[in-house]
Amino acid sequence: MLADIEQIGRNPRTGGYRRDAWSSADMELREWFTHQAAKRGLTSHEDRNGNLWAWWGDPSVQGPGLVTGSHLDSVREGGAFDGPLGVASAFEAIDLLRGDGFQPDRPIAVACFTDEEGARFGVPCIGSRLLTGVLDPDRARSLRDEQGHSLDEVLTARGRQPGRLGRDDETLARVGVFVELHVEQGRALEAPVGVASAIWPHGRWRFDFRGTADHAGTTAFEDRDDPMLAYAHAVLAARTQAEAHGVRATFGKVRVEPNNANAIPSLVTAWLDARGPETEKVRALVTELAAGADVTEESWTPEVTFDEVLRTRVACVAGLDGHPAPILPTAAGHDAGILASAGVPTAMLFVRNPTGVSHAPGEFAEPRDCVSGVIALAAVLADLTGGGS
Repeated sequence: MLADIEQIGRNPRTGGYRRDAWSSADMELREWFTHQAAKRGLTSHEDRNGNLWAWWGDPSVQGPGLVTGSHLDSVREGGAFDGPLGVASAFEAIDLLRGDGFQPDRPIAVACFTDEEGARFGVPCIGSRLLTGVLDPDRARSLRDEQGHSLDEVLTARGRQPGRLGRDDETLARVGVFVELHVEQGRALEAPVGVASAIWPHGRWRFDFRGTADHAGTTAFEDRDDPMLAYAHAVLAARTQAEAHGVRATFGKVRVEPNNANAIPSLVTAWLDARGPETEKVRALVTELAAGADVTEESWTPEVTFDEVLRTRVACVAGLDGHPAPILPTAAGHDAGILASAGVPTAMLFVRNPTGVSHAPGEFAEPRDCVSGVIALAAVLADLTGGGS
């Protein structure tokens, strides 16, 4: 299944992916999702916030169901497994259950959440944040991409109704439990499959360093107001202070104005990603870095601790040779974290990543580990839906 979509949004030079939300690549992936659902006789639809659902069973008749899946969008120059592995594995797990003659006692759905990465509009997990009411719909509609197009304009151009964005209680009521399978982002997992215990608190901040544009050659150093120096200092301080606080901080995106090689900038805008095991230390770091810049918090996700009873049950079912699957925290954000924070019982399965590389073309999972993930997910779905052959 991953081979079917491996060329969509792929850069042939680097092997990385660019699958921005609502781009041509994303629309093609949405069609692929709908086709996979139809091939299996699943009932698919797109909710008011752009998330896709494919149901085996009818939650309006049978009651809330068990939902699995992930997302199909990517970061810029991202890998092939972050997101798509969870969606493909969800469909494959249903195939496996049906092949064994299994009939669930409650509905099962495959979900594909829109714009999980936030690569285009700057806010991660837009689809699940809107669904749960965490993201204000007016703010969502006003978000703009690098070309200046608002989400409102982009959705309208794609034939959607941005006026309907917002918390969707009807859709939420259909979700009894959510289990997301995801490639591990890091290399802490030694077994083929693991289970998440928690997600670190994390956020994104925009730093605006302001100065005065002038000639690069004729302006004496004592006459300069160069914002690039403040930015450079912040980059170095982010690394030093993050190590001191035991957190992680990265300036991974920067925009310079007017962006001339022979001119002092008037404005340097940079985006900081900061995360760590303790909220207070993450926020202390951001405060320390804020000197000399105008800082705007663009997103914040509190610490998520997954339901202990559910994760223990999932670990027991997903384990090998009678041993529970290992349980470990993650520093990466996921739609599962948004749903868990909204009160939906949620668990996560990780598939081992031998290199630990993620958000880059080198992201990888061994085929045999992906198969182990499907088998584990199918077993979890069977256990939590209580059906039989």
